[in-house]
Amino acid sequence: MSPRTPRPRPVRATPATCPCGLSSAYDDCCGRLHRGETKASTAEQLMRSRFSAFAVHDEAYLLRTWHPTTRPPGVDFDPALCWTRLEILGGTEGGPFSTSGTVEFRAHYTERGRPGELRENSRFVRHDYTWVYLDGDVSK
Repeated sequence: MSPRTPRPRPVRATPATCPCGLSSAYDDCCGRLHRGETKASTAEQLMRSRFSAFAVHDEAYLLRTWHPTTRPPGVDFDPALCWTRLEILGGTEGGPFSTSGTVEFRAHYTERGRPGELRENSRFVRHDYTWVYLDGDVSK
């Protein structure tokens, strides 16, 4: 690799059960979206797949599903942080025929062995006919 070529960040080991909270195998659930075999058909499906991408450290998927006007240059994964569980609390619109929607969720994690949670109401929109994450309001 040349000095100008960024090193790819390692993806965590593939889990057997999907981190998104549905009772499916990762490869048959969010793994299909991460590999680009299919796209999310709803805002909630995209939310679940993005949570799973954070859990397995799939930076490429996260950036690909982030709206270009709010997308950061990269994703920093804290090695001491482990995303453990996702709860969907509600949402608005975001269906297969919608152009925007919200998903409210609670994401559970451990950081250096201590449990914590993040609550967010995320906004999603269609961009080039594909669901993408726009932004969100975080609350404690």
